Amino acid sequence: MEYQDYYKILGVSKNASQEEIQRAYRKLARKYHPDVNKDKGAEEQFKKINEANEVLKDPEKRKLYDAYGKDWQHGAQQQQYWQDRNFSQGKGPTGYSRTFHFGGGDGSFEDAGEFSDFFNSLFGRGFSGRQRSGGGFYTEDMPGQSHEAELTVSLSDVYHGASKTISFQTYEADGSGQVRPSTKTLQVRIPKGVTDGSVIRLGGQGRKGVGRGAPGDLLLRINIAPDPRFKIDGHNLHTTVAISPWEAALGAKIPIQTIDGTVTLTVPKGSQNGRKLRLRGKGIPRSKGSAGDIIVALEVKMPEHLSRDEEKLFKELAKQSRFNPREKFYQRAGNHV
Repeated sequence: MEYQDYYKILGVSKNASQEEIQRAYRKLARKYHPDVNKDKGAEEQFKKINEANEVLKDPEKRKLYDAYGKDWQHGAQQQQYWQDRNFSQGKGPTGYSRTFHFGGGDGSFEDAGEFSDFFNSLFGRGFSGRQRSGGGFYTEDMPGQSHEAELTVSLSDVYHGASKTISFQTYEADGSGQVRPSTKTLQVRIPKGVTDGSVIRLGGQGRKGVGRGAPGDLLLRINIAPDPRFKIDGHNLHTTVAISPWEAALGAKIPIQTIDGTVTLTVPKGSQNGRKLRLRGKGIPRSKGSAGDIIVALEVKMPEHLSRDEEKLFKELAKQSRFNPREKFYQRAGNHV
């Protein structure tokens, strides 16, 4: 059985704060999410990242891991303690993650709870009750635990709003304390204008409570899938458009594709390479009716091959023009001689 270095997997130090751990986890989970990363081995790395996060985000699991991690054989003796603790707190079966990941296509569930043998050697697989001194078992009235989940959506989904069907398998204890799988299917409304990293709370859709305890919630963290046209920055969208030298010099009106269709962008005369122009209100909608902007960076592109006529025109321009793009450079250089 191979030792799992959870700190190394997440790329954090052993004294990392919870904020550092969660920041590293979200970054890696997004990088290796099967909906985003199609490389061979990405799914396996994704599972390792979830397993590492499951341990390090929980103070008690982390404490046990720090104490027994490399000496996991002795840590296995702690399983019964962990199982008893989880039952008494209404946390359900150990060995199953509370963090789920839903893809952006069909909303299918990827079970992050398929943990390694190393994990199970420390924390166990089962679900045990606590025994009365006189025999039999009892439960406490404890609220159900909330699940955390990640839902990957498209830029079009957050621009227009969308409805997603998600299905996932969870594990619940029946009246006898036995853990049994159950499948949940939910219809989730993605609000128009939701931003990357925001959370949608679905009340009562988490793990069932123990006894008369209320069920927990399902917390959906939104991940917006990369879009080939735009870089997403909150409600603003960034893109780059190529223009010709004469369009930069003379000005032009050029078509720009937005999420909702095509609009016309006015390029001012004398625009330089890298200049940024703003299409106001064409970005991602906000909740109060306004919208972000599309920021367009201009990229002046030279033709790779010139016709004879084009070459003549450029030569004539070179004769007629007094423009020297290096003039300011020489002026600055002269001041330091």
